[in-house]
Amino acid sequence: MRILDITNYLEELAPTALQESYDNAGLLVGDPTRGLTGALITLDVTPEVLDEAIETGANLVIAHHPVIFGGIKKLTGKDMVEQVVIKAIKHDIALYAIHTNLDNVSDGVNRRLAEKLGLKNLKILSPMDSTLKKIVCFCPVSHVETVRNAMFEAGAGYIGNYSHCSFNVEGKGTFKAGENTNPYVGEKGELHFEDEVRIETVVPSFLINKVVSSMTEAHPYEEVAYDVYPVENRYEKTGAGMIGEVEPVEISSFLEHVKNCLGTGVLRHGRFINRSVQKVAICGGSGSFLIEKAARAGADVFITADVKYHDFFLFNGTMTIVDAGHFETEQFTRELLFDYLKEKFPTFALQISKVNTNAVSYF
Repeated sequence: MRILDITNYLEELAPTALQESYDNAGLLVGDPTRGLTGALITLDVTPEVLDEAIETGANLVIAHHPVIFGGIKKLTGKDMVEQVVIKAIKHDIALYAIHTNLDNVSDGVNRRLAEKLGLKNLKILSPMDSTLKKIVCFCPVSHVETVRNAMFEAGAGYIGNYSHCSFNVEGKGTFKAGENTNPYVGEKGELHFEDEVRIETVVPSFLINKVVSSMTEAHPYEEVAYDVYPVENRYEKTGAGMIGEVEPVEISSFLEHVKNCLGTGVLRHGRFINRSVQKVAICGGSGSFLIEKAARAGADVFITADVKYHDFFLFNGTMTIVDAGHFETEQFTRELLFDYLKEKFPTFALQISKVNTNAVSYF
């Protein structure tokens, strides 16, 4: 097994195209074709985590947070980032980050956090815009089922909780094969009429190349006629944050539950609402940018991290804002990645780092 076998799978789960513009997800250090001896999963890459990788024989560290965010012009070991990169290169340890792309998928960081908190009826709080396209393919009747299924298998045809969605119209296609062609039907130099079906379906933008590739491979024609259109519809399976429901509970009891679930002794919060908690919005890590969307969605409580002082004044009394800590709200990402990888590669040497990388302590 090679490093790219793991990273390719991770990018099927959370395509790097879904990362935010400021992010740096993907393989940051290392040769993707190198053989894999083991992988260590962590939230952050620190020198201590690399020591653990060396001790356990793992030559791949999979982290949620990229150790490299900005450009590095020199490697002199002047700070922790450079020290980590130098040490990783010296010991042939690859560094991989799966950050906001894992935040922005429906089965990613926020779903695992929501499940830990016991939220039900989950949906994305802020679906991403411009992530959906429509693809139209023209196919001879004899191969419609094969081509359509190939498109579905590649990820096309999802609308909400429905899969295999398409619209199909029969018609008459025309073409004249040129001299340097090898037509599936018809004769060179003669106008040909063929009974065809127009297959149209939707596909997430980050899967369009995969769908086109699968479609053309299954299609019998030498030159496949197809169109790709941008659409305004939102793809509800990608985006930031998540919102769900709990059985009505008094807010202090709910926050005690949150503390226990996250294993923290402290929660920063704004003014308590004067009603029961029923609808809860969450965003693992820094989610202040979602405060207004959480309020508009009718959340009683919004749980995130890195909230600024003045943000706690927002929606005072109508929604309680809770800062539960950056590490604390993302800590379950490690087991999420472990579960995904262990299911796909059950015999692979994989472990969660024992190093506590939380940079924040409470006195």
